[in-house]
Amino acid sequence: MISPDRVEAMIKEEFPDALVQVQDLTGGGDHYQVTVVSSLFEGKGLVQQHQMVYGALRQAMSSEAIHALALKTSIPQAQ
Repeated sequence: MISPDRVEAMIKEEFPDALVQVQDLTGGGDHYQVTVVSSLFEGKGLVQQHQMVYGALRQAMSSEAIHALALKTSIPQAQ
C-alpha cells in the first residue's frame, strides 16, 4: 500500500514542473488513476510519456505497492 501523497511526491521528484492528480480507485492504496501534465513531455509520444511516469514509479510498481495504474499524460496547454 502506498499513499496518494507519496505517489504524487515520487512523480514530482522526476517532473518538478508537473501538475499531478492522484485518485485511489478502490480505497485500498494499490489501484490508482494518475494524471500528469508536464512540459517535460514536449515532443514525446504517448507511450514515451507513460514510460517516463512508470520510471518515476518504478520502485512502487516493482514491489507491487501499486498493483494497477490508469495513466493520463499531457503537456501544458498554451494560454
